[in-house]
Amino acid sequence: MTGNTGQALEILCRDGVSLHGHWWPATDGAAAGTVVINPATGVLARYYHRYARFLAGHGFDVLTYDYRGIGASRPGRLAGCRYRWRDWGELDFDAVLRFLQQRQFVAPLLVVGHSVGGFLPGLAESAPLIDRMLTVGAQYAWCGDYVARRRLQLLLKWHVAMPLLTLLYGYFPGRRFGWLEDLPAGVANEWSFRGPRFERSHPRRDRESVLARMAAVTAPILAVTVADDEFGTQAAIRRTLGYYTGARRAVAALKPSDYGREEIGHFGLFHDSHAAGFWTDSLQWLRYGRDPWPHATVAWPP
Repeated sequence: MTGNTGQALEILCRDGVSLHGHWWPATDGAAAGTVVINPATGVLARYYHRYARFLAGHGFDVLTYDYRGIGASRPGRLAGCRYRWRDWGELDFDAVLRFLQQRQFVAPLLVVGHSVGGFLPGLAESAPLIDRMLTVGAQYAWCGDYVARRRLQLLLKWHVAMPLLTLLYGYFPGRRFGWLEDLPAGVANEWSFRGPRFERSHPRRDRESVLARMAAVTAPILAVTVADDEFGTQAAIRRTLGYYTGARRAVAALKPSDYGREEIGHFGLFHDSHAAGFWTDSLQWLRYGRDPWPHATVAWPP
């Protein structure tokens, strides 16, 4: 296999669950660092393969993977698998970091986290290994943070219809309805019933340790939000950053017009039509820790 197609790999989590992903080695010479791409909820890792190939072509080793219950990491029977959304951070992402540590990755260790993929790192015990993070629309889908003009519609879809369908099928049949990928019931229900404080989705005895893990992340975070993102609003991004109290944090508030677009939304920046724009800009942060969007960036907290 070559860096253009990715090398299939398997990662074993400490609870015995196997994750499947791909390794994209830097295509020219020694790598400038190692990048992990964390997907959004219900989005297959292969959606990010073109971006991974781009990064590999610009000198990075890259790892992409599917969380448990999704894509290549989906079990034979999704109903009854008991996977939870928090497991994606506490077990899956943690296993990815341990895998890279055993593999003696090329530093710095960088994370690109899309949507929930930008929140999950703080749940992993191994997160202090991370050197720098770029998040895009990073949030954990509390309905109060959805864009106001669409909040009722999104609430009915994700917080009424989704739990009802999950109850009926034993998992969320997203693919059947064209609503992202299928999700394990535990993942769907954590999304549907989550409140404004994430740690309250954990048992009371675990909440202090959850907050401590989030605070233990010291990697600088550049959090991108796009003006027409109905999920990753500025309120949602700041709610996420509020948990990373040990990190230097900044918010880059971009507009579709920054890239000559009328719309970008929650998913658009990872489309390959942004290769000459957002993708190329992101190299500045990943390689050098330089903010590519100083005109749009403010420190958080202010």
